[in-house]
This record gives sequence, C-alpha cells and structure tokens, in this order.
Amino acid sequence: MIEAKNVVKTFGETTVLKGVDAVFKPGNVNMIIGQSGSGKTVFMKSLLGLHQIDGGEILYDGRNVTDLSKQERKDLRKEIGMVFQFGALFDSLTVIQNVLFPLEMFSNLPAKEMLERAEFCLQRVNLPDSNHRYPAEISGGMKKRVAIARAIAMSPKYLFCDEPNSGLDPETSIVIDNLISEITQEFNITTVINTHDMNSVLEAGDHIILLKNGTKSWEGSKDEILYADSEAVQEFVFKSALFKRVKKALMTRE
Repeated sequence: MIEAKNVVKTFGETTVLKGVDAVFKPGNVNMIIGQSGSGKTVFMKSLLGLHQIDGGEILYDGRNVTDLSKQERKDLRKEIGMVFQFGALFDSLTVIQNVLFPLEMFSNLPAKEMLERAEFCLQRVNLPDSNHRYPAEISGGMKKRVAIARAIAMSPKYLFCDEPNSGLDPETSIVIDNLISEITQEFNITTVINTHDMNSVLEAGDHIILLKNGTKSWEGSKDEILYADSEAVQEFVFKSALFKRVKKALMTRE
C-alpha cells in the first residue's frame, strides 16, 4: 500500500501540489487523472521519489520515504517496477535482453534462473516467441508488453505506469489495460497509473483520483465516475468522445 498524506510540492513561488491525500491499495489499478497543469505528473514523480516533496508524507507500507537512509531508498527502488510512456526499451538489446536488464543489474540470481524468470515474464505478457527480435522489429503494442515484462521481472510490490497507452490504437489499448489489470490482481501489486485516457479509466480504473489545480477534486471507481456529481469530473470527462458514447449507450439501455 502507498499512502500520500498532505503532500505539498513547490517550484520556486509556484505551489503545484497543495496538500494531496491518497491511499493506493494492493491488488487495485489506481489511476491519477486530470487535465494538463493539474499536477498529476508531479504527483507521480513525487511518489516515485523523483521530486523531493516540501510538505507531508509518502509511505510505502508504513515506510516514510523521507526518513529512509540512502541504502533503504535503494532497497525500496528494487521493489518498484516502472512502465514508461513510450516503453523506453534499449534499441540495441533484444527483447529478452531488455527484460533481463534489471535482473542482471539488481538481482543475485544465477544466470540460468534470471533467464527462466525473463522467459516467464515474456510468456505472461503473451510474447513467448519474440525473444531474439529487436524493438525496431516489433509493433508498438508488443513494445509496451515487453516494457511490462521488464517492469515485473524483479517481482515488484509496486508498479507505476506513465500513460501506458500513449500512441496505441483503441483495440491494442484495451489489451494493455486488461494485461495490467490481470497482473495487478494476480500478483497483488499496488499499481499506479498516470493517464488522461478515459478508455483506460473505464476499462481498468479500480480506484481513481482526479487532480485539479494541485488538489484532489474527486475520488471513486470507474463505475462511480460515470455518474459523479462533480464539476471537476464533468470538465475532464465530458470532453471525452468515448464518455459521450458510453453515456448515451447506458441511457438507451435504461
């Protein structure tokens, strides 16, 4: 579980996060949404420790990040998997080498066990026959699946995904949403996704927080967001063509 308590982050004279509270539970796909300038990217980077917060607390299963020693921070990072917006695969490495990378860097496993773990992760994301291909030789959706396989290679307790469906077509996006959701539940991971994609929100959002102007304006589930009586939600959601189609379909059924 990850807890944010009254988190404040400033840059110069500008306060970007103004006392944000959130609880992200294991086994849930937790989503941070909001319009540009809402603070969602700064919030995720603060959770990851990439930004040092100016007030409040961030706790990983009770461990206050600001109180950890340098070694304890390194140990915590080994428990975190990250899926970057555009995959961030190493072009010069094959698919299997990309997944092996964190294992070779951070684990003490024998080479055979590292290879077995990497192969298992690729099978789990439905890429069993692409080991020796290079990123340039596979599709965008396959790259995202490789990125997910690499992110779970170290058996993380926490998984962060930054706009995981960026650049993907709607059908492939659903595949990625479902895969992240399945892995989250299967391994009881605390997953946090930063997204503006309403398709993803409605497909996989177990727990959603919406930021506006650096504050938490709304919190709920993918089912609740459809009927939320919140101006911030309406400003964000009603601009989505997907939401309009879903809302119309639901009203037609009723």
